[in-house]
Amino acid sequence: MLLPKKVKEKKVKVKKNTKKGLFNLGLVKITATAILVACTVLLITTEQDCKKKERELISIQSKIDAYNMSNEDLKRTLESDDLSAYMEKVALEERGYAYPDERRFYDTSRD
Repeated sequence: MLLPKKVKEKKVKVKKNTKKGLFNLGLVKITATAILVACTVLLITTEQDCKKKERELISIQSKIDAYNMSNEDLKRTLESDDLSAYMEKVALEERGYAYPDERRFYDTSRD
């Protein structure tokens, strides 16, 4: 029996299917990076807005506390029997009224 001659084995190169299209690897990486950067920027701006709103909340809360104290003082004054004394005090100190026989002197040398 005759043996066949050695046959040279050929290496077959398999071509990778490299499609240039909408979903190639480079485009996916760029898109993922852009999304990551956008999310990071959004997170940072949201944190800054939250801190700003917290500072505003503290400021508003302090104003509310001051108004509540003022309201309680006014309630105590209104509930007391000495309402005319309060009205007299407001008229003299805050509104600038004076008694008919009262003389007031103002320093006009300072501006």
